[in-house]
This record gives sequence, structure tokens and C-alpha cells, in this order.
Amino acid sequence: MADLGYYWQTVSGHWEILEQARPIDEVIADPATDAALRKRLESARGLRRFAADELALPNNGSYTRFTRLDRPFAVWNVVAAPEFSLAPHQWCFPVAGCVSYRGYYDLNGANREAEELTRAGYDVQVLGVPAYSTLGWFDDPLLSTFIHYPEVELGRLIFHELSHQVVFIKGDTAFNESFATAVEQLGVERWLSRYGTAAQRNTWDAYQRRRAGFLALLQRCRERLDALYREPDTAEAKRTAKEAVFEALRHDYRQLRDGDWGGFAGYDRWFERRLGNAHLAAVTAYSGWVPAFRQIYRQGGGDLERFYAEAARIGRLDPAARRAALQRASDATTIPAAAD
Repeated sequence: MADLGYYWQTVSGHWEILEQARPIDEVIADPATDAALRKRLESARGLRRFAADELALPNNGSYTRFTRLDRPFAVWNVVAAPEFSLAPHQWCFPVAGCVSYRGYYDLNGANREAEELTRAGYDVQVLGVPAYSTLGWFDDPLLSTFIHYPEVELGRLIFHELSHQVVFIKGDTAFNESFATAVEQLGVERWLSRYGTAAQRNTWDAYQRRRAGFLALLQRCRERLDALYREPDTAEAKRTAKEAVFEALRHDYRQLRDGDWGGFAGYDRWFERRLGNAHLAAVTAYSGWVPAFRQIYRQGGGDLERFYAEAARIGRLDPAARRAALQRASDATTIPAAAD
């Protein structure tokens, strides 16, 4: 009965979004549309056209309509991991297969799920998500939860979500999200080279450098925790050591923020929360295989359609062979001769 309730909120929540969607041309032409929204919709229309014409992403009805929501996020995802493991908890669904999150259209529902998992001993995180993909089953609309993002951020999100319609491997969240992140990066870089201003390119470069520094911090933390969880210590000893590792992560972040980043505080909110394995799992799903996918793109001569075909081929391999192929590509990024 609980699962029936969950599926009902999923179906009804998405139907509400689709039912309220209006063609963006109609919204742009509406005299009641405020100037700021009209400008963002015009930008989104151009980015959508670029995605189809220049990035070989699906040319369909996705992101050609707009829905205004009365909430800050489209959905809230619950991510969980065991207390002494970095492997995310999995939920299995008929279409998407097993994924490392469970989405709710209502924050209260997400919090209830999080409380149950916490009582069961899991590390849990509830993430507000501005957009999601239905994998081409429906024409996903633009949403008020992200339409006012800066132009580059708007493009990044549209490219990411459309890429799920190109390659999606049932049951492999890390593969799917890392592939989509690689596509969003490649798409933004191409858009910036064609249409971006100097200020936009500088902002993107700074974002990428800070993101790389953030991910490097998390990777060192993961390595320390992985070693800790393998130790034959008592649960209490591991619990104490685990807190020390996360406190060291916060310390290292503050040093990076106040040093190389010149006080940039964009990641402060992430570190203000009580951190746990679920926080690391959520980030890793979107970034872990990105270097591998970018290497596959380079090996294909920078041809996006060839890249998509190779990603799909790797995705069709059995899980062990798929992971091995991605690992080989990831390892090749450390070899200078193989970088270009």
C-alpha cells in the first residue's frame, strides 16, 4: 500500500506539471508576461534550438512549453547510504530500474521517507531538485524552478536533461548522471565558444576550477572513509573516526574557500549541513565517471554523435564490463599522450 501511495504521488505530481504547461511562444506573446520571464524564455528557446542543431540532442517537444509552479523545486530527492558504507541505497522502479534516489513532489513526503531511513540507521540527505527528465516518455516543460537561472546555467540544465533521452542505462545512476554531466559541459563549452561573452566564459572557467577543487576534496574524504570502514574496529570507534573525517573535510574546505577561492562562499550551504555518506554518494553519482566520458569524447575526435554511440555501446555491456571500460577511459586521462 505504501508503494501504491508513492506511485500515485509520482503520477499525479507529474500530470499536474504537464497539465499546466503552456507553449513558450504563447507565454512570450502574452502581454501579461513580465519582461524578465519573457527574456529568459527567449534565451531558453535559443538554447533549445542550439541543443538540437549543434549538439545532436533530441529535436522534440521537450522544453518548448513552460509551467509555473508554486514551490521552489520540481521534486525533492531522498538519497541514503548505510552508516559505514559509501554505496548508495537503491530503489527499484518499473521504467528507470534501480536508482540511488527516491523523488517526491511534496517536501513533507520526502522528509517522512528520510525520517524512516534515519531510524533504520542510514545516513540520509534530502535534495531539492529544480528539474528532472522523463527520458522522452513525455515532453518535459521548462519550469519556474529554474527558468530564471543565468543563461549558461539554464543551458547547462537543458543540455543535461535532454542527454538522458539519448543514452540512459536502466539501473545505473552513476553512468547516467555522469554521462549527462559530461554532455552538459561539452554543450556549454560549445555554446560559449559560439555565443558567449568574455564575462560568461570567465565565469564558467571559474566555476569549473572551483568545482574541480570541491570534487578533489570529496575524493580525499571518500578515500579516508573507505579505508576507515574496512578497519575491524567497533561501531563506536568508527563512528567517532567518521565524525573526525567530516570535520577535517570542513576544515579543508574553509582553507580552500578563504585561500585559492578568495572567499567565494558558494559551497557554504553544502558544508553547513550535517554531513554523511549520503552527501558524498549524491555528488559522486553526477561526477564520478565524467573524466571517463570526456576521454571517450576525445578519443572519438570530438564528434558528439560518435561519442553518444560509443557511450550507448558501453552502456549495453554487462555491469562489470561497463565499469571496466569506464575505468580504462578514466585511467587514460592521467596519460598525457592520450589526453587529446
